[in-house]
Amino acid sequence: MSNSNSSAQLFLQPLWDCTRTATESPFFPVIFAITTYVGFCLPFVVLDALYPWVPALRRYKIHPDFSPSVWQVLPCLGQTLYQHAVFVFPVTLLLWATSPARLPADAPELLELANHVLACLLLFDAEFFAWHALHHKVPWLYRNFHKVHHQNPSSFALATQYMSVWELFSLGFFDMVNVKLLGCHPLTVLVFHVINIWLSVEDHSGYDFPWSTHRLVPFGLYGGVVHHDLHHSQFTCNFAPYFTHWDRLLGTLRQASVK
Repeated sequence: MSNSNSSAQLFLQPLWDCTRTATESPFFPVIFAITTYVGFCLPFVVLDALYPWVPALRRYKIHPDFSPSVWQVLPCLGQTLYQHAVFVFPVTLLLWATSPARLPADAPELLELANHVLACLLLFDAEFFAWHALHHKVPWLYRNFHKVHHQNPSSFALATQYMSVWELFSLGFFDMVNVKLLGCHPLTVLVFHVINIWLSVEDHSGYDFPWSTHRLVPFGLYGGVVHHDLHHSQFTCNFAPYFTHWDRLLGTLRQASVK
């Protein structure tokens, strides 16, 4: 291994050394998923709570006259916790018992991690675009599996994972297949999940800040929160979760006006 590769790998080694023991536990995937998701939602929950008393937040709110009530927020959080406890954890435990992970001692190289994370995002974007468009085009699929996610017309952070069990497991299946297909290092998988969860929460947060992801990615390649909000209000456009190329190629892209 070259010195540059060794240096890049050593950069991530302390992080992997700290993380490796924890990832061996069958409880880790569910605890990691829940704490990451709730941790990313929490700042937006606080903003929503402060919103009526902080007029300065109005300029960043996509729907200035909407603020989720506690009766909207709590069912979303409750369903997420319930589904992870009743459905996700038993499946995770089964996978852990039948095929225990053999964790490598060495961390991945930094460039390898970055390439695999980007590849996972692009693959997930394509897979969910196809799944999402199909579940909108076929009324039976929409009515039975995807409609629950659209019960809150104006999005807020904790509505991100307000979805059917079928949708939850479909997204998890895409994640699992992609990291296996690419041969991702376990640390890469964790980084991908953190980024994936953040982007999902941001897209549903209802806030469009100057540092939002769609403002950082050039040339309109990334949709973002306003872009995804159009999907929730119009249903027939913007099916891809993150990037815009699939909607652009297949004629389902609808541009949002950005403040």
